[in-house]
Amino acid sequence: MENDAVENGQGTRPGFPRVRRRVLLASVAGCAVLGGLLTLLPWGSGGAGTPPPAPGAQALAAVTTGVAVALPDLAVLIDGRERHLRAHPGDAESWAVLGAAYVEQGRRTSDPENYPKAEQALRRSLKARERNAGALDGMAALANARRDFRAARNWSEAALKADRGLWSAYPQLIDAQTGLGDYKAADKALDRLVELRKGPEVLAWAAGVYRDRGRREDAAAALSDAAAAAEAPAERAAYLERGGQLAFERGDLDEALRYFREAVRLDPDQRAALAGQGRTLAGLGRTTEALNAYRAAFAKQPDPEYALELGELYESLGLEQAARVQYDSLRERVARSADGGVDDELVLGRFEADHGDPESAVRRLRDEWRRQPGIAVADALGWALHRAGEDKEALKFARVATDRHRGGGVRSALYVYHLGMIERALEMPGAARRHLQEALRISPRFSPTRVPLAEQALRELGEPSVEDVPDMDAEPEEESEEEPEKKSEEG
Repeated sequence: MENDAVENGQGTRPGFPRVRRRVLLASVAGCAVLGGLLTLLPWGSGGAGTPPPAPGAQALAAVTTGVAVALPDLAVLIDGRERHLRAHPGDAESWAVLGAAYVEQGRRTSDPENYPKAEQALRRSLKARERNAGALDGMAALANARRDFRAARNWSEAALKADRGLWSAYPQLIDAQTGLGDYKAADKALDRLVELRKGPEVLAWAAGVYRDRGRREDAAAALSDAAAAAEAPAERAAYLERGGQLAFERGDLDEALRYFREAVRLDPDQRAALAGQGRTLAGLGRTTEALNAYRAAFAKQPDPEYALELGELYESLGLEQAARVQYDSLRERVARSADGGVDDELVLGRFEADHGDPESAVRRLRDEWRRQPGIAVADALGWALHRAGEDKEALKFARVATDRHRGGGVRSALYVYHLGMIERALEMPGAARRHLQEALRISPRFSPTRVPLAEQALRELGEPSVEDVPDMDAEPEEESEEEPEKKSEEG
């Protein structure tokens, strides 16, 4: 039955309607809108005069709509549904809720053991009732959590066939289309979502799309509105954490730190915000505090990404043995995640490119590109090819990752740094200088290990000479994009 349910369908139509107008008006003040949020909102309360719902009810509303929920409330919901289902094993709706709750618990804790339990519960729901839109939507969320974006797209489309008005399927579809590099389809899914639903969660999803298009002011404005409208502390904390990410990406580290700290104050289990504190404190040179924040985040949410960042921070401090411990932990976590069906090849490929076997990184990331050719994979594959000595091909992927017309609109200092270093290796000094300078303009302290390398490369490149004219860089651009596009289509 499940195989029939996930046959490919077509995404829905649309094009950035009312939310776009609202966000563009709000973004006149730019990132100051989000910056003023911390001083204007009454963070200690959930909403003016509104009593908070019971933990189980709050968690139920959250997991069925994809909104962040406090982990203790989530545990209450899971315990209640498990007890109910022991007495009522044919309740399809409760199986779907339990499955969605397991997905959220796995996502928040980075414990992949939740995902097989989630799949079992969701399939029990589908067995109890066919064309069960809630369970199909839960399967889409599970596939996204596992980074299986093709399956997530198919499950989302199956959910929408079962219920065209199921607005909660569109965020999953946006995530899936973005992971597959189909940004136009993600835009259309957002348009349809905005037609069906108003609320802070929709603004937060819109902010993600705006950020991916390089529209950071619009993203900040949307997150400002989302955080202002959120009633539950855990939900508000999630939006503040994303606001902190935006501030970090544009190099405003003091503001980023404020967001991350407020998010952790509101929800002590907001480990992404705690890791964000570590990243930001490292950029500020406050390394002891950064190490403590990373260790605390990894202890409660052992995400391989945190292990990589902590290892690189140790490495930047000359603590090679401590870095190796983190890298070994990363490999262990990736292997454990694979047992739960999670695809962590992207983070493993990034690790191998810089700290392990670049040839292995290239093999892994080529496979990943064929499966799901998103911008993050293009950047990682380009860098792995560079580290393996294949700079001509590396340039093609690095350009895909930074080309607005191909979906690479996100203003990432790391992606532009990679492009500049690849161009330097290809003896394209003008382009390399421009892009390395741009990376440092986007975020002057984006990485404790890479910023010194960018600065050193710029010193070695020196000032532009009269002979350093644009024509010198023209020929590689002409051949840059055909092969990645073909691989994307084959995937």
